[in-house]
Amino acid sequence: MQSKDNIINLEDFRVKEGNRISKVFTGRDRGEYVRKHSNIDQIEEKYSEITVIIPKNVYSINPSFLEEFLVHVVTKLGKENFLKKFHFISEGDYEFEIPLNQAIDRILKNQTALDK
Repeated sequence: MQSKDNIINLEDFRVKEGNRISKVFTGRDRGEYVRKHSNIDQIEEKYSEITVIIPKNVYSINPSFLEEFLVHVVTKLGKENFLKKFHFISEGDYEFEIPLNQAIDRILKNQTALDK
């Protein structure tokens, strides 16, 4: 059974301007903001499973956002353990698997390049 403390709902981090609400998550700066304000790194240390909810009517999450959002947890866990621990749920029809895998692979590639 999950508590609310191990759920990160990206709805909480959508950019709102007046009546308009963003339908994209993009850019390293935004990813860093969400990483810091969602406390993903601290949540990862406390829980064996974490759920990330992608709100309905989101139509794009680009890998650069995901890279910065997930950099520490992916680096710590590696791809296989990350995918076992983190569960992504799309409330709409956005297919997140390709950008998520691209981001994970880029994070790990950059880590390996930096280690050499």
